[in-house]
Amino acid sequence: MPYDPSWPDRFRAAAESLKQVGNPQWTVEHIGSTAIPGLSSKPIIDLAVRIEDARDFQRHRPALEGDGWRTGSSVRTHDVMLRERDGTRTHIAHFFASAVWNEVNQRLFRDWLLAHPTDALRYQEVKRLAVEDASAGLGAYNAAKTRIVQELVDRARAERGMPAVSVSDK
Repeated sequence: MPYDPSWPDRFRAAAESLKQVGNPQWTVEHIGSTAIPGLSSKPIIDLAVRIEDARDFQRHRPALEGDGWRTGSSVRTHDVMLRERDGTRTHIAHFFASAVWNEVNQRLFRDWLLAHPTDALRYQEVKRLAVEDASAGLGAYNAAKTRIVQELVDRARAERGMPAVSVSDK
């Protein structure tokens, strides 16, 4: 859907809630397409949460679940919790240990798109074309999207002197 100017406010509310229910010391950042002003996106707010380590997450997980967050993602590289409203996903919180925070691909990708509007438009166009080709299915959409994400994350990592790594975390 077209960019919604309410997305930053929805992010701020979710970030504040995560910190109040979880750990007030957590850093929470807006990631994903909804974090890029003007970019079309699925209306799901993605959040990157900097935690101390896995024990920090596990200590606060019951309170997060009590606040409506649930597990259920196929992501294997880090903990993820989801929030839904009326059966529709509204938020995805990705929990990253502080030791890897500066290397998180989702943060690097967001920063790249913010700094390179032409690449943001390329990414948007790839997603739009993949959605238009509904006959190809979700697998084709994800494959098309992953190719450009990999390219741009590779460039972002190279610019920071980091080696390329797979963006696939499933």
